[in-house]
Amino acid sequence: MKTTKNTVLITGGSAGIGFEIARLFATKGNHVIITGRDQDRLQRAAAQLKNVTPIVSDVTNEQDINRLVDRLASDFPNLNIVVNNAGKAFAYQLSGEANAFEKAGEEMLTNYLSIIRLTEKLLPSLSKQPEAAIVNVSSIVAFVPGGRVATYSASKAALHSYTQALRLTLVETSAIKVFELMPPLVNTDFSQDIGGANGIAPQVVAEDLLAALENDQYEIHVGGTAQLYQLFLSSPANALQAMNAPR
Repeated sequence: MKTTKNTVLITGGSAGIGFEIARLFATKGNHVIITGRDQDRLQRAAAQLKNVTPIVSDVTNEQDINRLVDRLASDFPNLNIVVNNAGKAFAYQLSGEANAFEKAGEEMLTNYLSIIRLTEKLLPSLSKQPEAAIVNVSSIVAFVPGGRVATYSASKAALHSYTQALRLTLVETSAIKVFELMPPLVNTDFSQDIGGANGIAPQVVAEDLLAALENDQYEIHVGGTAQLYQLFLSSPANALQAMNAPR
């Protein structure tokens, strides 16, 4: 997959991993479209990038998504890479008073169901491109859940399953390639409630993504995800213990 002269959509592109992916794509001669819910933060992010178009859009809002898809069709008909990066996470312990149902509902909508909706609406246009890719940003917890992010882990596990099925389907019906980016803990504002200060830099995640695109490496185990995945294959119980060991 080429990583230059593309038109790239990145949801949640105003901060963290999404911003670093946008920055790296932009420096390599791609046109980048970033979306986010907060107009001020989106504009501040866009001011730091070249070759970028910011669009205020909430991935969980169906009307926003319909407007986004219409805008992309009219203004960016050559869109050929979609990075589903926007995410939601709550850090809490499961208990009788955790309000887990509502928290899980928000996480599932943002991290899983909204990706299905946007992807489905963009598949017809992506299938017309000579080369196209969908990148779903999941997590190390898609394999091994974290006790403090139990319902977030479940949403990423669902996304992992969907991504695999989408890849199997599209390899038979189109030229669209489906990638899954699986970071470990990353030091972003998003992750501070779960110890993000101890995580890797988001730039590392962006660099690993572009290298994987260039080599058609469809499941991208960034940093510690690779080690935990190998442990998971040999002993799921040990992997679960390692993920939830005191830090």
